[in-house]
Amino acid sequence: MSRRFRTLNALWSHVLIDTLHRHGLTHVIVCPGSRSTPLVIAAAEHPGTTTRVHFDERGAGYYAVGYARATGRPAAVITTSGTAVANLLPAVVEASQDGVPILLLTADRPPELRHTGANQTIDQPGLFGPYARWCCDLPCPDRRIPVRFVVSTAREAVRRSLAPPPGPVHLNCMFREPLVPTVEEDIPREYLHDEQPNPPDRPMSTPDHTPDPVLIDSTIDRLRRAERLLIVAGRLHTEDDRAAALALAQAWGCPLLPDITSGLRLRHEDEIIPYYDLLLAAEDTAASLAPDTVLHVGGRLTSKRLQQWLEQVRPPTYIHLWNDPRRLDPGHIVTDRICADIASTCGRLSIAGSPSQQKADTYLPAWRTANATVQALLSDEPATEVPFTEAAAVRAVLRELPAGHGLFVASSMPVRWADMYAEPCGHTHPTAANRGASGIDGTLASAIGFAEGLARPVTCLLGDQAMLHDLNSLALLRESRYPVTVVLLNNGGGGIFHLLPTIELAELFEPYFVAAHERRFEHAAALFDLPYAAVHSLDELGRACRTALESNRSSLVELLVDRHGSHDSHRRTLARIAAELDHRSPSPTT
Repeated sequence: MSRRFRTLNALWSHVLIDTLHRHGLTHVIVCPGSRSTPLVIAAAEHPGTTTRVHFDERGAGYYAVGYARATGRPAAVITTSGTAVANLLPAVVEASQDGVPILLLTADRPPELRHTGANQTIDQPGLFGPYARWCCDLPCPDRRIPVRFVVSTAREAVRRSLAPPPGPVHLNCMFREPLVPTVEEDIPREYLHDEQPNPPDRPMSTPDHTPDPVLIDSTIDRLRRAERLLIVAGRLHTEDDRAAALALAQAWGCPLLPDITSGLRLRHEDEIIPYYDLLLAAEDTAASLAPDTVLHVGGRLTSKRLQQWLEQVRPPTYIHLWNDPRRLDPGHIVTDRICADIASTCGRLSIAGSPSQQKADTYLPAWRTANATVQALLSDEPATEVPFTEAAAVRAVLRELPAGHGLFVASSMPVRWADMYAEPCGHTHPTAANRGASGIDGTLASAIGFAEGLARPVTCLLGDQAMLHDLNSLALLRESRYPVTVVLLNNGGGGIFHLLPTIELAELFEPYFVAAHERRFEHAAALFDLPYAAVHSLDELGRACRTALESNRSSLVELLVDRHGSHDSHRRTLARIAAELDHRSPSPTT
């Protein structure tokens, strides 16, 4: 170790950050604080580490989640002690639930100050409970503890964050004063040259999830026996996974139902059925399309209607292929689970595919016919009493996305509108949403981190409640290196409750569930010096989106939407689709 350090705090912090960097962690988001000073200095001075600064720990945590969604690699969040650490919990829960690797470097007071009433001191070890994949309470730097302890701990932190299932890892770092290296400690020369257990620049590998050949052969046999094979694509992490899932459907000649978070929902392919959610609203049609075998590839599903239909159909064979060992089976219908790499497993299954064995001459065309009917009805929607609906706005926004442009969609209604109504454009768009715990908090911060990880522009689609939850992240937005166009669907409250039984609660509905308001966000944009546009028609929306994309700056586009009109229109659309499809009564032969 050629560099000279004045204090052990500085030395340990440098070794920690440098070891993380050697094993692939190059992005750190810093939340200002005092106790974390040694970590902040080490990150700021490290030549290979990119740092971002944000004053809000909750937003910083979600930024790391978005970054990891785009890259598959963890970012680190540095915080001071106390409630700063507690503010990371929502992001930790989201990352844990959805298998997203992040690393939490939290500074802490020394042990002699714990349980003494010392200022800004709480019980930080174990604070994240079962949601952390691993927690290590690092002692205060001490010459009696070799430097290689810090090295091996950092390596283990990266390994644990990436090991199946990936997720949050918490390193709680205790420091005694002095926190700023203004004085020089006596550090023995031999201590500085303590042997490190690994050479530099060695990336941390992730486990190879290769399925048992016997399991592959058994799965192929099940697929060959299927007469109505249906592939359902949930959240897919990588472009390799997306390409492999699509190739699998093509090899077997079967329909593919793509969740918006799969990244396949906007593609033009014969096997992709984009309007699956809407067409399943037609009960007779849905019954006629029941599969006998389902292959669910990837993570959870957005569509409640699809999930309920699968539970009702309860196919004799339901195979779930996912690279996460945890159970994902809320309807208790999964019969077989394959925990393996998605891309390679799909590739091995594709080799054995044969469309002729799957009655492809009837089953896939039946799905395509129903999908075409829905598409035609949406293209010929009758005029409504409102300028535009949320569904129409989402279709218009996604229509403007350039090829390769990223998309981040908020939970609650935006992700559902996109999943139901998005018009396929033929392009590939990396798509993400916080669907692990499906909270609306931290959406904007996650979208900004997602753009950073993708190293390309992103459009973020969110509602007014999600924006209110994450106003602090407008500061991150202003400093984002990659433009994020924020399209805000402002319907004056929580629109999702119109689809739930709470709508029957009469006078309690608006104040207690919708939390109705009349707030606008122009002044919020101005506070952070962000370009802003308010739109009142679909034409204005299209122009505003194009202007924002061409400006190469992060900006806020606000749509003022009639919540009641949107949901009334949605119900009428579902009724028209059901009537038209069930009138045709498709009945594929088996």
